[in-house]
Amino acid sequence: MPGRDGTAAAGRPIGVFDSGVGGLSVVTELRRLLPQEDIVYLADTAHCPYGPRPAAEIHALCEQASAALLAWGAKIIVVACNTASAAGLAPLRARYGAEVPIVGLVPAVKPAVALTRSGTIGVLATPGTLRGALLAEVIARFATPAGVTVVSRAVPGLVEAVEAGALDAPETRALLAEVLQPMLAAGADVLVLGCTHYPFLRPPIAAVAGPGLRTVDSGVGVARQTRRLLEERGWLQPAPHAGRLALYTSGDPATVGPVMARLLAAEDVVCASWR
Repeated sequence: MPGRDGTAAAGRPIGVFDSGVGGLSVVTELRRLLPQEDIVYLADTAHCPYGPRPAAEIHALCEQASAALLAWGAKIIVVACNTASAAGLAPLRARYGAEVPIVGLVPAVKPAVALTRSGTIGVLATPGTLRGALLAEVIARFATPAGVTVVSRAVPGLVEAVEAGALDAPETRALLAEVLQPMLAAGADVLVLGCTHYPFLRPPIAAVAGPGLRTVDSGVGVARQTRRLLEERGWLQPAPHAGRLALYTSGDPATVGPVMARLLAAEDVVCASWR
């Protein structure tokens, strides 16, 4: 585990996990901001999606994933899952926070409020995120004082579409049309992508909604927070170093690997089994 020796800690990887492949949208931002850092990514596809699961089960799954990342030497853990973050980061930080910093996701309501011109924003999230207190807190903190109306919706099936690599399938577009049309009718001009899977759906979202709807997500903010925490501790990997990406899944690597390759726009993707 990372200890008081900052030099030793700096050489360890960033650990990232999600319920599935969606957290690769966060990994993309981490690699863009911190190209020298090694990253270990765990896709818990055997239990995806997390959204419909009760909070206690989500906590247990998060603890299992975090324990695996720590066993692989992670110096920081990024919870690249809105549902897991919404279910409560406190238990995870209570369990592992003394060993490493833990970064969670906050729905990107604040930047959406800054961008809207109509005074209405949409939030596309999972059932777990909508149930959690975190979304309500950021709405109360940023949207309500600004007089911005928030239209929140969850649509079962979108996470599964990304997991299957069916990003622009007719069924995916139909699901998006079902959720976006009421938001557009309500006047929303900014859409918060409240699940790490959803940034991969930007092209079909634009096709359905047109150019008038802007989208925001939490990936850049998470990458910046990760860099800040590592900087504070002197745990940044010194440059020059070509950061490596190790990919694991609790599901079938033969199925998950090709989807990861497509989402990362890379041909040399190797996905291994976690269990």
